[in-house]
Amino acid sequence: MTQTDKVLYTGKTRTAGGREHGVSRSSDGRLDIKLSAPGSEGSGTNPEQLFAAGWSACFEGAMGIAARKMKVAVPADAAIDAEVDLCLADGAYFLQARLSVSLPGLERDVAQALADAAHQTCPYSKATRGNIDVIINVI
Repeated sequence: MTQTDKVLYTGKTRTAGGREHGVSRSSDGRLDIKLSAPGSEGSGTNPEQLFAAGWSACFEGAMGIAARKMKVAVPADAAIDAEVDLCLADGAYFLQARLSVSLPGLERDVAQALADAAHQTCPYSKATRGNIDVIINVI
């Protein structure tokens, strides 16, 4: 593991039953969800949806940090549409993703600069860099 100065937070969950018919709960009880396979009749969510939600929330936070440094206000109606694909090729599973960044009211070059800065600093973007195909679109 990389040497750290300080651990800011540790998310703790326990999952049983896997993606097909599982449950996942956080140690603090704030997360308590059913899991179902993508596209199934099940009533639960799936790991790809959870990853997309976490990444998009983190990415928007990273844009906020970049905006403060650039002395720009992030629009109140800013949004990130995240799509995480579970793929199969040659018998191996892998992920790919697209983040569509909506920053209404900002000039295109400013919006692009915020998205680029966020993609460099967001921990999810860092974790996936070089590991999965990612497209960042400013819409």
